[in-house]
Amino acid sequence: MVQETQGQPARAQTAAPLAGIALIAMASLSFSALDTTVKYLSADLPTLQIVWMRFVSHVVIAGLLFQVWKKPSLLKTRRPVLQIVRAFCLLGTTVCNFVALRYLQLAETTAIMFAAPFVITALAGPFLGEWAGLRRWIAIIIGFIGVLVVTRPGLGGMHWAAFFSVGAMLFYAFYSLLTRQLTATDGSAGMLIISGIVAAVAMAPAGLSVWETPPDLWTWGLLLTTGAFGGGGHFLFILAHRIAPAPVLAPFMYMQIVWMIALGYLVFLDIPTATTLIGAAIVVSSGLYILYRERVRGL
Repeated sequence: MVQETQGQPARAQTAAPLAGIALIAMASLSFSALDTTVKYLSADLPTLQIVWMRFVSHVVIAGLLFQVWKKPSLLKTRRPVLQIVRAFCLLGTTVCNFVALRYLQLAETTAIMFAAPFVITALAGPFLGEWAGLRRWIAIIIGFIGVLVVTRPGLGGMHWAAFFSVGAMLFYAFYSLLTRQLTATDGSAGMLIISGIVAAVAMAPAGLSVWETPPDLWTWGLLLTTGAFGGGGHFLFILAHRIAPAPVLAPFMYMQIVWMIALGYLVFLDIPTATTLIGAAIVVSSGLYILYRERVRGL
């Protein structure tokens, strides 16, 4: 009986990080679907229009899902300034990433974005008091090596659009930290809707100024799915950061490269090379190691 009583708190402590890891994995799948859709749409529509519609559909879908008209209290926040700053970080990473996707390959933009765990892990200590240990840092570095194996960055000149990916990565890192900070005081639904409203209003002038009517229902449907993929992904992202520390979740951003390989094949018929599969295996292994460590800590 004593052993069972002692084990229950440990298992409860382990359950939260494991659930957070599962949520962040699903969020990365949703973000991968968003990037793939945006890459597809960028051939026919202006980037700023896609960004605006991504947030407009985000607000509409989230508003209907949570029935905001019945629960206006969802939009209340104890930290309005941080909410607005977080929303602009989300807008910044979206604009920069969508611009980069127009000119770069999915693997290139993803590889640069995967520098974010270094920034998140480094800043989570001083900002959130969540210090990463040596083993977690090693797992992050190994995961990043796996990304380099997949993308095999060249030694030639850096494309100017890559700077937008760097900007997207930095905005995303601060967005992640602010998300973790705000989950202590504000509700998940409110955080999702507020960020969408702020971004949609801020992007309205730019989005309308370049508006081009989508040519068919298929394109309209894809535009609407950007809000579903983006909003859904960020809702899962918020839930994950509500129950698990940022340094625990950061390595599992690397799972996105696996989703990118799958979607690249399904949508663009990109067949992964041997190095791509090897790199993906390294990425998955680094994440599984963190998962193993979390389970061991709870035993």
